[in-house]
Amino acid sequence: MHPNRKLVPWGLFLVCAMGAACSTVPYTNRSQFVMVDAAQENSMGAAAYKQVLAKETLSKNAAAVSIVREVGERIARAANRPDFQWEFNVIEKDEANAWALPGGKVAVYTGLFPIAKDTAGLAAVMGHEVAHVLAHHGAERQSQGVLAEMGGVLLGVGLSTQGMSPGAVNAAMQVYGAGAAVGIMLPFSREHESEADHIGMILMAKAGYDPEAALQLWRRFESAGGAAPPEFLSTHPNPSTRQEDIQKWLPEARGYLRPDYKAPVKTL
Repeated sequence: MHPNRKLVPWGLFLVCAMGAACSTVPYTNRSQFVMVDAAQENSMGAAAYKQVLAKETLSKNAAAVSIVREVGERIARAANRPDFQWEFNVIEKDEANAWALPGGKVAVYTGLFPIAKDTAGLAAVMGHEVAHVLAHHGAERQSQGVLAEMGGVLLGVGLSTQGMSPGAVNAAMQVYGAGAAVGIMLPFSREHESEADHIGMILMAKAGYDPEAALQLWRRFESAGGAAPPEFLSTHPNPSTRQEDIQKWLPEARGYLRPDYKAPVKTL
């Protein structure tokens, strides 16, 4: 058998898998590759959420928890995925952050409140996090990781069949790993963050919040400062890039506002 024929089954698997696992992201209509079954994705998200909350300190501030859940539930209704088991919790941690897991599991850190400032700013953050869930970014990232790993296997087999020494093959594989991280995985991650900003603005508008609050939020984040890696080495776009994109998406997002459906804006 010709040595390169060993690659054929892997290649066929990749072609078949990509053909069977392509879907479209809501609102942006971007084609995405997701190999993870939705039920499996939601199950993993629920299990991970339970594990994280067991290790963290949940807020006992009833008012803060009530506000987060009020905003979260409005955003969830706008997302229109009643098949997700939405859950919103507040974690006592002095960090301006929030995150979401597949299936509708969302957590907000108390350290976010000063920068969010009010429920409109909070809606911008929670719209972003719910957008990650809606767009299945977690499953897509996992699928991209599998493809990158398969690509490494194909490369390693191919180089080995060309008579390269083990040391040379190992060096090439290290270069491939670094290239995949900087050239493929990180850009996809930044794309997911930008897409979540975009969809999140639409969701917050559908929930009754002015999407311009997202622009104000990122201006406050930028003013707060803090060291950050160069954008091409980061999983997130830098604040100035986000603000430019948000301004570009504002007219579209405002088109989802309803004059008869406005959410109350409360100071946090």
